[in-house]
Amino acid sequence: MSDPTTTGRTPRGRRRGRRLGRRIALTLLVLVLAAGGTAYWMYANLDGNIRAAVDLDKELGDNRPPKTPTSGQNLLVLGSDSRAGANGALDGAAVSGARSDTALVVHIPEGRSKAVAVSIPRDTLVTRPECGREGGGTAPSAERVMFNSIYSQYGPACVVKTVEKMSGVRLDHYVEIDFAGFKDLVDAIGGVTVDIDEPIKDRNSGLDLAAGPQRLDGTQSLAFVRTRYGVGDGSDLGRIGNQQKFLTALLTEVKKQDLLGSPAKTYEIADSMTKSLTTDSELASLTALSDYARSLNGVDPANMETIMLPVAYDKRDRNRVVAYEPHASRLWKAIREDLHIPDEVRKSPATGG
Repeated sequence: MSDPTTTGRTPRGRRRGRRLGRRIALTLLVLVLAAGGTAYWMYANLDGNIRAAVDLDKELGDNRPPKTPTSGQNLLVLGSDSRAGANGALDGAAVSGARSDTALVVHIPEGRSKAVAVSIPRDTLVTRPECGREGGGTAPSAERVMFNSIYSQYGPACVVKTVEKMSGVRLDHYVEIDFAGFKDLVDAIGGVTVDIDEPIKDRNSGLDLAAGPQRLDGTQSLAFVRTRYGVGDGSDLGRIGNQQKFLTALLTEVKKQDLLGSPAKTYEIADSMTKSLTTDSELASLTALSDYARSLNGVDPANMETIMLPVAYDKRDRNRVVAYEPHASRLWKAIREDLHIPDEVRKSPATGG
């Protein structure tokens, strides 16, 4: 593809295009900004890729936790396992419908130089608040609902409402990425190096990795963060450690790449990402996403903590887990108040082997 900044444009026009191009941004799980110079039509194309899922203020109303008194930010990041479109060929396509395969509450404290990512196990039993139905009307509150099912039954607004209810943390933004976008993103940046603690051999996905540093492509990365049978006891809890490890490696990879020096590569990454990116209405434009990501540019992956919500095996169903108290409440309190995460909440009675 020819460079659009050299095709008959004036020096002033090229400078304007480069300035505008530097506003093109990709939110990598909304923590790292990758920007580079492109032409306006590229900007408009990327802007049109982003889909708005929910107007949080409109959908959730006023009955929400208070906003943080500091400049800290909280966002919910979901990985969707929809098998629609390009996702249909991924990971065996053995699941119908769509679920929130991965859920992270990301807290960026005041100062925006570090972050905490709290993983909510998909098999956690929670109390779902009253939520709107897609066809109209409301669904009454329900207890002992598997967290993973809320997205498919009632949509992202209900997931946000549930997380706010269980944590007392007000979520400022919502970001969702689907499988196809995840795979394409990793391939666009040339793979990610992950240090594998123990050999993984998952016959379900075909993932076969030796211990030690491994360079994973998009397909391998997708299998790595989703494998249940290759780690621990085969439950969802075992793979959360993989997801957290991979998140840090991915952020580190993008952070160290000279994306400003390669506009074509930056556009490829931004295009693959935004095609599969869904956000809340406030972030659903490239300008808004770019501004927000730039505000988080000081977050260093080395300063990012990854924690699993403390859970215990449910006494009635060992295939499910419940929040472990008082540890879970102490963790959410620390997030709400920008406090140090207590050491005791980092360990969970249910570990997944």
